[in-house]
Amino acid sequence: MLKVWGRNNSSNVQKVMWGIAEMGIPHERIDAGRQFGVVNEPAYRAKNPNGLVPTIEDDGVVLWESNAILRHLARKHGKLMPAALADQARVDMWMDWQQTVLGQGVGPVFLGLVRTPPEQRDMAAIDKAKQAAIAAVGTLDAELEKHMFVVGNTFTVADIPIGIMIYRYKTLIPEAPARANVDRWYAAMQARPAFRQHVTDIPLT
Repeated sequence: MLKVWGRNNSSNVQKVMWGIAEMGIPHERIDAGRQFGVVNEPAYRAKNPNGLVPTIEDDGVVLWESNAILRHLARKHGKLMPAALADQARVDMWMDWQQTVLGQGVGPVFLGLVRTPPEQRDMAAIDKAKQAAIAAVGTLDAELEKHMFVVGNTFTVADIPIGIMIYRYKTLIPEAPARANVDRWYAAMQARPAFRQHVTDIPLT
């Protein structure tokens, strides 16, 4: 059975759990990271030398990096991954974009407003990150004007990491301008039971 190590309030673990739920994969999740420890134990570090979450073990295959895990599971189970190689490349592109562009704006806002006590917050840095996030969402909005989901008109694994970031974006930057295409797409994410179960029903901490 697929094993997943990671706490349920980690955005990267949430990616994997949402994907698992969408694909209907039998699994076991083991709490790890922050208050649960585990990640510094030798047995865990042997699986993931970074000491981060998530890590999976899947029929003897050990993987870390949440987006790589999602792509592996999608390809293995033949779900949430387009058939055309060009579309698979676009899935990779947008999942990478989530980490290198969108996450670079949303991540510091989350750390600044959720993980940092008010008296220690660098509001100038937080405001700069907010503007980066807003610009990134503008890029996403332009793409979503062309089709219903991030890659074409079918829900794929590319929607998952971006959906988690947009949840944090909307929660932490309520003053951001409305984006009609992103708002339409995000409403579709909110309608998915697995998104509610593994993302919006879990408090940001």
